[in-house]
Amino acid sequence: MPKLNDLRLVWDLPTRLFHWLVVLSIIGSYVTAKLGTEWMPWHFRLGFFMIGLLIFRVIWGLIGPRHARFVNFIRGPTSIVAYLKGGIKSVGHNPLGAGMVVLMLLLLLVQVTTGLFSTDDIAYVGPYNPSVSHALAEKLTGFHHKNFNLILAAVVLHLAAIIFYTFVKKEPLVPAMFHGHKPADYVSAHEAIPSSQLWKALIVIAVAGGCVYWLMHAAPPPPASIDY
Repeated sequence: MPKLNDLRLVWDLPTRLFHWLVVLSIIGSYVTAKLGTEWMPWHFRLGFFMIGLLIFRVIWGLIGPRHARFVNFIRGPTSIVAYLKGGIKSVGHNPLGAGMVVLMLLLLLVQVTTGLFSTDDIAYVGPYNPSVSHALAEKLTGFHHKNFNLILAAVVLHLAAIIFYTFVKKEPLVPAMFHGHKPADYVSAHEAIPSSQLWKALIVIAVAGGCVYWLMHAAPPPPASIDY
């Protein structure tokens, strides 16, 4: 295993924390949904926490360090084909990994959005449920349940890719998501990032937290008058 001075920083600390907090939030959301209605308040709190994480990641994807920015890893089909043929070397997210990042962010966005309007028709409703008709709330609740199955499928696919890269391609992806570094013979000094830009991350966290606070305390719009 390379020594730390033989490694170069690729994944900044905020990006790594986002990754693992999303993992814990997905697990917590699943568990609280299965434990019964008395755990629903925690389920909704985790939903709002996930909203904050997503807001942070979107902003961080625009202004964060090099390998966290969307513009530096989201590519089109041509790049994916070239990568599969071995013509592209990626220090950060490879083209396939980038597609998984985008897919997971979209799935999580759908999940938290539909959860705001959900209902079980018995004991609990989402915080913004009163703003839509009952029929629409039931449709959104159905999407909420089905979409979580898609999230689980994406997680399984992600884990399978990690196993493949670890044991077949001999690329230890998991350790890098803990300490943020990759071997110097794989990452040039130019490709490495100088720091995690924590001062900037604190500002983005404050903005995301403010958005979540407003969303939690804003009064829902009046009930919809048209039944969809």
